[in-house]
Amino acid sequence: MKSKQPQNEKLKRLAEKGSLNLKPEQVNDDLFLQHEFFDPCDLMQVKYEMVRRVQSDDWRVSDAAKAFGFSRVSFYQIQKSIEKQGLSGIMPQKRGPKGAHKFSEEVLVFIEDKLKEDDQLKASTLAELIQETFGFSIHVRSVEKVLQYRKKNRKNRNQEE
Repeated sequence: MKSKQPQNEKLKRLAEKGSLNLKPEQVNDDLFLQHEFFDPCDLMQVKYEMVRRVQSDDWRVSDAAKAFGFSRVSFYQIQKSIEKQGLSGIMPQKRGPKGAHKFSEEVLVFIEDKLKEDDQLKASTLAELIQETFGFSIHVRSVEKVLQYRKKNRKNRNQEE
């Protein structure tokens, strides 16, 4: 009998990487039911096999989607991702904004200049100045994060010297 420990570790790693299939019970493809290699908890493997069944084994899209616990719309999205990016297209992606998009170099230089004039400026004041100068609003918490990052970088640079 196999130990549950390796399986629990695998599930933990899949969850950490965002690749844990939250609905493994919906996967009813024979490969996943009969062979230990095929793991219904591994979302990347499930997605890949679903698309492979259609492309290599001539399954109908609706049958493959149903057998793997997806909608037809999801199937086409997954297929398109694989066609465009290969297997990396089905890897979990970081969600949300990909960086501080409002903090352009120009805005960061502006903040630096204002802090050189008065290093006691609060984030709320800087947010107001940014609104007045650039015509868009930035949340005070976002400005605080930039200031924390700036302070941390300065501290790291000083430790290196």
